[in-house]
Amino acid sequence: MDQRGNMKHARFADKYELSDNFSWVQSIPFILIHLSLIGIFWTGFTTEAVVICVTLYAVRVFALTGGYHRYFSHRSYKTSRFFQFILALLGSTALQRSAVWWAAKHREHHRFSDMPNDAHSPRQYGFLDSHMGWVYREARWHADLDGVSDLTKYPELMWLHKYHYVPGLVVAFLCWWFAGWSGLLAGFMLSTVLVYHVTFFVNSLAHVVGRQRYLTGDDSRNCWWIALLTFGEGWHNNHHFYSASTRQGFRWYELDISYLVLKTLSFFGIVWDLQAPPAHVLKNERSPSRLVIEKTANHLASTFSVDQMVEQVKQAWAQSNHMDELRQRARQAMSDAEAYLAEVELPYLPTLDDIKAKAQKMFARVPALDAAVERAHAKLVEMVSMRLLEEAQPQAV
Repeated sequence: MDQRGNMKHARFADKYELSDNFSWVQSIPFILIHLSLIGIFWTGFTTEAVVICVTLYAVRVFALTGGYHRYFSHRSYKTSRFFQFILALLGSTALQRSAVWWAAKHREHHRFSDMPNDAHSPRQYGFLDSHMGWVYREARWHADLDGVSDLTKYPELMWLHKYHYVPGLVVAFLCWWFAGWSGLLAGFMLSTVLVYHVTFFVNSLAHVVGRQRYLTGDDSRNCWWIALLTFGEGWHNNHHFYSASTRQGFRWYELDISYLVLKTLSFFGIVWDLQAPPAHVLKNERSPSRLVIEKTANHLASTFSVDQMVEQVKQAWAQSNHMDELRQRARQAMSDAEAYLAEVELPYLPTLDDIKAKAQKMFARVPALDAAVERAHAKLVEMVSMRLLEEAQPQAV
């Protein structure tokens, strides 16, 4: 990891005063589950094992997407306390910790999406770490339960939080008891690994591949094949723009299996008050907030090298008296230096067109993107000017 990556890791670790080093001890069960799949070469695939694998995949992906995510993390619909427990129980069989922990981390993700305090941002930590490495770094697996007080008040959910591994072990034993070693390895273990990685795709690939419809200030994207594998979670840019919606496939052609299951359950009164995106969201008529514009501008500005621009300006000014004049004014008063710097043209800075061309490759092409481009340009001018003023200041003796 480069120095910049280490600094970002350090900033996240400082937040909780925990180590962000990778814990090989914590990762042993995860590694062993993957290695156990080698045993399938000896056990083969029995009919029972295939049925178990497909069933457990479908049930657990729904429990995570429809339960852990859309219910516990975002409260996008309502249900009874009994079915709430069922969702938490089924989700915990996926061996991805408890609904309480999962929701705490996901709410944190939305607060800091693709910023240094986002535990699994490809932009900040790279693809592999955002995919699965973050789960075994203490500073980033740590969950602030103060953010999920609406869940911690239920003792049954806190029991599952404390013993989150028990339901998965029970299901693994039942698979072995019912279908032998093939049932355990090709049925339970294989489906568990598949559920791991399709879930992780949303953290990693859904911030790398696909297209943006909405300006969200982060790298969230819509990807149809991730949506297919994850029962609708691949419409990730939709979700980041309007996370209160139960339905994440906003258009009729955006297949969202988890929503269809929840809609069916609503006919029987098992769930209710499913939230849908309002018309102005579907038409993309809602203007992004100032926070989103600022976040987009910050990321755009960070893609340009301020160090390089400062050096280019100094080299261009080497044949003129601009730098000498700036130093002379700085010796008199910094306000004079600032006024002078505001009057002269700074060469080698990217133009609005340069920034816009890059922005259109990174973000959704919506009218609000122009405001982010202008803000990013202003930030670059400000940062280069500050660096030049720092170098022009008289050195203390």
